[in-house]
Amino acid sequence: MIDANLNRSSEGLRVLEDVARFLLNNAELSQRLRALRHDLGRETKSLRLGLLSQRDSEHDVGHPYTISPRERELNIKTTSPQGLLDLVTANAKRVEESLRVVEELAKLPEISPMLNSAIFEQTRFVLYTLERELTSRISRRNKTERMSGLYVILDRQFLAGRDELEIARQTIEGGARVIQLRDKSRFYQDNKGELLLVAQKVKELCSQTGVLFIINDYLDLAMAVDADGLHIGQEDLPLPVVRRVLPIDRIVGCSVTTISQATKAQNEGADYIAVGSMFPTTTKMEAIVVGVDILKELKRIVSIPLIAIGGINRDNVGEVMAAGADAVAVISAILREKDVKAAVQKWVSKMDLAKEKCQNQ
Repeated sequence: MIDANLNRSSEGLRVLEDVARFLLNNAELSQRLRALRHDLGRETKSLRLGLLSQRDSEHDVGHPYTISPRERELNIKTTSPQGLLDLVTANAKRVEESLRVVEELAKLPEISPMLNSAIFEQTRFVLYTLERELTSRISRRNKTERMSGLYVILDRQFLAGRDELEIARQTIEGGARVIQLRDKSRFYQDNKGELLLVAQKVKELCSQTGVLFIINDYLDLAMAVDADGLHIGQEDLPLPVVRRVLPIDRIVGCSVTTISQATKAQNEGADYIAVGSMFPTTTKMEAIVVGVDILKELKRIVSIPLIAIGGINRDNVGEVMAAGADAVAVISAILREKDVKAAVQKWVSKMDLAKEKCQNQ
């Protein structure tokens, strides 16, 4: 039992370590998992030969070839992971359960002189934390990878009373990939219940259609409607605070105007950054115009998606995408149109052509 469960622990940890290393490209998580695996190896090194001498895999009733082909097929169908998250969960549980078995066996009088049960208990609790971090990063990565194409901001002041849900539906039908709900007025402070209902309806629509739904500014609202993420500015809650409070699988975007703000945001846990204003804009008169060259510089420095915003239209969107934007955020360029769906379709078509041109260069 000890031999089998130590093998399971080591094998499961190696899978998790390689996920962190090769799929998440996270050196820190990979190193922590490697250290855990090596620590277990050192703790049980003195037992290695004794355990090997007792091993009898061929006659193990759990050996895969001691069961019928039909049973083996059913077992594969019910235990095979369906995705990366399933793979991490399955292997984390495999290690945690194995550690618990060894921990309990190590309490027996005949085993305790050779194994310290407290070591296995401590390792198990460390892994609980590592499992949470891996799951968090994979969940957020899955959402972040969808951060591309047209990012439409439903600014309630710009909508001027038009139905948010209907505009969101037209936007999605036109091909938008991300919807952000924004209300910069004092309305939210005095009418939280009404905005909550709006957010819930738009969130449900986005969930049904596979579109990311982001809340601007309001952490409490984002959590209340289970939004995919929250977008904050430089004057909002500090990013580390937001990251600590927001559920682990939710993404956070941050508005920046400088290289230093962008690198700081990435280091503090931002999943994407919105850069702008690219050009002068009538939507936000006080916006700082940074130009498209900053995108080229950031593309070399940061690894998270870049969302270009501010003064972008169908005539200059190609320039923005050529500079390195992963997505383009718009407000007035879409919401001022009578036929929102048609306007979005034209934008998406223009962006697809620009993207194709960039790839062919």
